[in-house]
Amino acid sequence: MNRLPPEQRIADIMRAAREVFTERGYSEALISEIAERAGVVEGSIYRFFTNKHDLLVRVVENWYESMLQRDAEQFAAIRGTWNRIRYIVHHHLASIREEPALSRLVFQELRPDPGYRQTRLFQLNQAYTHRIIDVVREAMASGEFRSDTSPTLVRAVLYGSIEHVTWAYLRKEGEFDLAATTDGIADIIYRSLAAVPQARGDALTEAIDRLERVATRLEGVETTGAAPRAPRSTRARAPQTSK
Repeated sequence: MNRLPPEQRIADIMRAAREVFTERGYSEALISEIAERAGVVEGSIYRFFTNKHDLLVRVVENWYESMLQRDAEQFAAIRGTWNRIRYIVHHHLASIREEPALSRLVFQELRPDPGYRQTRLFQLNQAYTHRIIDVVREAMASGEFRSDTSPTLVRAVLYGSIEHVTWAYLRKEGEFDLAATTDGIADIIYRSLAAVPQARGDALTEAIDRLERVATRLEGVETTGAAPRAPRSTRARAPQTSK
């Protein structure tokens, strides 16, 4: 192990740490177990990381970096404001679905930290969420969205609604319909900002109604503790707008 370059040892430690953190949570994760899985002695971890919290931050930073790099090319190829909004919503929902344990660690352990806004993780999160701001600004400049729109407020509404809808899922108390939730949130965002209001078709009305019913059931979980039944997965049609 001593012959391995530092970069490889750091990568092995972070891989092991991600496994342990996602399996056991932050409070139950042990540095000794991380060291054992990484194939190093415990003292080696402290050569590269200050403490367990620092190790968790590095693991989550690496996750954010991977997400930003992975979808940059795909997002660049998407045309049309509604399609781009839908991609952003779907990507974030899918990330929560694929990595619920890491998402819980961000929400419960890292973001409540008083110094969070001064961290590199906060900067990565700003870069991750800034994409919707760029989309809204471009649509405003082209006249597709109203000129009095606040891009930062749109970002707060979009990611806030996603966190609200998925919170019961992250607590292992419920489910969410990925397709219906994606289309519902994207349609609500787009149609509320469109400079020329669009008439809602039957398929869109049904999608938004389903999303509202899902949100209502998840809210009920918070007070009753009962796990809601997952709705049928159906996909709403994209609104017919010029892209």
